[in-house]
Amino acid sequence: MKRDRLTPYLFVAAPLCMYSIWVIFPILQTIAVSFTKWDGMTKMKFVGLENFKRLVSDNYFGLSLLNNIKWMVGFVVLSIPVGLIFAMLMDQKFPGHKVYKSLIYLPMALSFVVIGQIWSWVLEPTGGVINTFFRFIGLEQFAKPWLSDPKIVTYSLIMAALWRQIPYAMILFLAGLKNVSKELVEAAIVDGATPAQRFWYVILPALKPAMVIAITVNIIDSLRAFDIVFVMTRGGPYYSSSVMANYMYVQAFHNYRMGYGASIAVVQFGITLGFIIMYLLNVLKREERE
Repeated sequence: MKRDRLTPYLFVAAPLCMYSIWVIFPILQTIAVSFTKWDGMTKMKFVGLENFKRLVSDNYFGLSLLNNIKWMVGFVVLSIPVGLIFAMLMDQKFPGHKVYKSLIYLPMALSFVVIGQIWSWVLEPTGGVINTFFRFIGLEQFAKPWLSDPKIVTYSLIMAALWRQIPYAMILFLAGLKNVSKELVEAAIVDGATPAQRFWYVILPALKPAMVIAITVNIIDSLRAFDIVFVMTRGGPYYSSSVMANYMYVQAFHNYRMGYGASIAVVQFGITLGFIIMYLLNVLKREERE
């Protein structure tokens, strides 16, 4: 009997041990390093909250944080509605709808590194697809240096990332549409509800769980943005497209300020954890109501 009681814990022990080694311990170590001044080679020097105080007056960190907010707004404001529109369209049965659904979903099979490389070619100023198209149709004034103009580079990166993010939102909403009661929709039609009214009062409330997941995941993904920025611009020009993860990488591994880089990572982790906790609280409240 005693062995039977221990069996579940033995099965959990191995993955829990691996999770602790590869996730929990690095997080705790990063938090510890954030209170030090360290170049990665010499002895650590404890400096308390000095790194975090410095962040407050660091203009480049402020710019990186602002860019992360732009990513967050772009992912939520654009990815969610467009993903919902695609989901509504793909939920209809029309000739070739499965093919179109697969084509839209295709970017999800690619990593952000690959997507960054593809969009670097698309946005190339001289031979890129977008600028070539504008010149071809006689709108050369709209051809821009998409990745070298500080005013538009962040928006160009967000546009590239949305190519992968919109299909993810679409898949979540397609799954949510399967839970929409056909009886309620038919009853609304019988009562004379317009398509807009059916969407607003019947379909949208049923999509609330999928909406919460989509918004939360998009916010977290916007805060984790790094690989596509690194591939396409490396945070340039002049930090104009830098995000927190990118700035942390530069400080830690280019400038050898491990402690300062760790403090940036801790702030990013704290913000992300806050949104995760909000999401979990929302899920728990919903389960209690049900």
